[in-house]
Formats: sequence, structure tokens, C-alpha cells
Amino acid sequence: MLLIGAILTPGRRTVTNALRVMGLAHTHRFQNYHRVLNRDQWSSRQAARIVLDLLVRAFVPSGPVLVGIDETLERRQGDKIAAKGIYRDAARSSKSFLVKSSGLRWISLMLLAPIPWAGRVWALPFLTVLAPSERYDQAHKRRHKTLARWAQQMVIQIRRWLPERALVLVADSGYSALTFLNRCASLPQSVTAVTRLRLDAALFEPAPERCAGQMGRPRKKGKRLPTLQQVLDDDKTSWTTVTVEHWYSRTARQVEIVSGTAVWYHGGMPSVPLRYVLVRDSDGKFTPQALLCTDLCADPTQVLSWFVLRWQLETTFQEVRTHLGVETQRQWNDLAIVRTTPALLALFSLVTLLADQQTATKALWLRQAAWYVKVRPTFSDALASVRRELWEGVLFCPCSVKTDSQKLQSALMERFAELLCYAN
Repeated sequence: MLLIGAILTPGRRTVTNALRVMGLAHTHRFQNYHRVLNRDQWSSRQAARIVLDLLVRAFVPSGPVLVGIDETLERRQGDKIAAKGIYRDAARSSKSFLVKSSGLRWISLMLLAPIPWAGRVWALPFLTVLAPSERYDQAHKRRHKTLARWAQQMVIQIRRWLPERALVLVADSGYSALTFLNRCASLPQSVTAVTRLRLDAALFEPAPERCAGQMGRPRKKGKRLPTLQQVLDDDKTSWTTVTVEHWYSRTARQVEIVSGTAVWYHGGMPSVPLRYVLVRDSDGKFTPQALLCTDLCADPTQVLSWFVLRWQLETTFQEVRTHLGVETQRQWNDLAIVRTTPALLALFSLVTLLADQQTATKALWLRQAAWYVKVRPTFSDALASVRRELWEGVLFCPCSVKTDSQKLQSALMERFAELLCYAN
């Protein structure tokens, strides 16, 4: 009941609004619906596993499973929200202007899968974890976990859920940590990690083989290699021109790359063998950047294509704020807070699955206008189609013979349905 209510409700996604839209505004047992979130015993992690299984079977039945990880800030204030902290607000900040906001920091894993009827790759959330502030952990006398530590545990979890599938993890520079990358590569079934690499990172040749009878600890690295900044500045560097499809949701784009293998090492940290990909634009429209991949045999163009898809995570975060009411819920109970936001993020994936089922029998509802011709459905169209399917039995009454007044009423109801289904 709460799930359908969250899909149909415009505005704030509160329990009371969900009850109103489902026609339960006068029920005297309304507290039972609140207890689903703040008291009842059920596993969010098990629910995440079910959602992942549905998504993989629907959109990635074979081949490697591409997963993106990123964090987002849910702006929340109030003394009763104990796990909140003060963080950089990525949506409001820029390179020259820093904005900090009070809120809850969430780390989300999303399946990066091609949606046939949308014509592009979507980021579909399935597992979201709250990363409390350091002040909250100190107050509860427990060790504070960094983002990389949370990500490491989440990756181990999905590796256990999908033991037979090849996993590729795409992340931003916040997860470019040697301990995290080493853990991904050292799992029994390794996870290929793709992320950014510092241009001044210390790169080395692989450690030479040990001689027979050699004493002491085994070496972790070999001869020091030039930094990627030096490779970028060297006029003798041989660049290769490649074409990347769907460059940040745009058309194909040509860039220049140079790639190689090395060992990334820092004192006191594990050494990580990697393939680096140095990227630059011949027209100078973006700053040169370096990427790394823990699979030494990966194709450099494929590595770049994987990383470009990471931008879809930012699109999903924006969509759930605009259309699914993230940051509008008002739970204060700790357990309800931990459950509500992951549920709303997973609702993006469930709506996509429901819309995909509709496409088997009919096309999705596209909102058209004389000044805007839409070729492919977006998430707002998918949400509107699912809402229309749920509302159809209430708003429309089938009738074989229609009078003029009934036709006028039907046209009016069509207009009301469009406004209702696209309401945010």
C-alpha cells in the first residue's frame, strides 16, 4: 500500500500523503502504516537483493554486470536527526565556490544497464547505505568508517549476491584509494574497478622475480616510472585517436588517449597493478585526466566508455529528487530514516521495471507538444505511464456508445489524467 501510494503521490512522500492518495485518510489504524518503517522487522538488505535480481534478469541477462557507486547528500535539519553532518553540497558547489549543507550522506550502488525503449543507459539504484557523520559515531562509541570502507563492504556484498557474474565497478576519485582497489582485486572472484587516477601518482614497474635463496621480504615494486603529468607534457608521447559513443549522453566524440600498465604504490599501503588511460581533447575543451582499471587486459577504449557512464548516477539522483520526493520525507525515527531514503531510491528501479513490463504489450505514454517533439521516453514518461496504469480503472469507465457530453467528459478526464500523472 505504501509502495503504490509513493508512486501516485505528488509532492512530499510522507506516510500520510500516501494514505490520502490511496483513499485511507479516514482509517483509524493509520499508525500501523507508520510502524512498517519505524518498528516492524524486515531486512532492507534482503529487499535490495531482490531488486538487484529482478534488474539483472530484466536488463543484463548475460555479460559483465556494470555497477556504479557514488554518494549523495540528503539535506535534512533538526535536532532529532542524529546521523546528520555538515558536508560539501555537490549540487550547489562549483570549482570556485564551496557550499556546505546539513544533511545525511548516502552511498548508493546502481546497476548501469541499457534500457531498450529509452535508447540509452540508466543508473538503477538497488542498494543504498547511510554513512553517518563522525560526530554521530563518536557519540555512539564506535569506529568511524570512511567512504572507501563503506564501499568496500558494499562491493563484497554484491560479489556474494552475484558469484557467477563478472563485475565492473565504476566510481569517481573519492574511491581511488589503494586499500579499496586492493580489496576489489583480491576477492576470490575479483571485481574490476574503474576510477580516476592522480596525474602525480607514484607509478612503478612490476617487482622483479625473486632469485632462488633470496632473503628478506618480497619486493612490492620495481623501477620508478615517469608520472602521468610528465607523460602528458612530453612531446614524444604517441597519442591514439579513439571514438567514444554516448559521450556524457551526447553524440560520439573523438579524444586522444595513451595507455599502459604499471604498479601504483605508496609507502605503508598495498601495491596495486593497474592499467592507466591518459585522456586529452585535441581541441582543448576539457582538462586532461587519467583513469585506472584494475584489469590489466582491459581495452583502453572500453575503460573510457565505462567511466563515461558514471554520469548517469548524477542523473538518477536528480530524477529521484524531482519526481520521487527524496528530501521531502519527514521521518525522525532512526530506523525509519535508514529505511525511507533507500526505498525511494529503489523506487526508481521498480518504476523502470513496471514500465518495461508495459512495453511488452503497448508503448509508453509520451507527453508531446507542438513545440516539443519527444522521440524517446524519459523517466518522467515511464513514471506517468505506470501512474496511468494504476489510475486507469478509477478515472475511465468503458462505454461502447458515447454521447457528445460523454466525449467531452472523456477529453476532460484525459487532460486531468495527464496533469495528474506528470505532477511532481
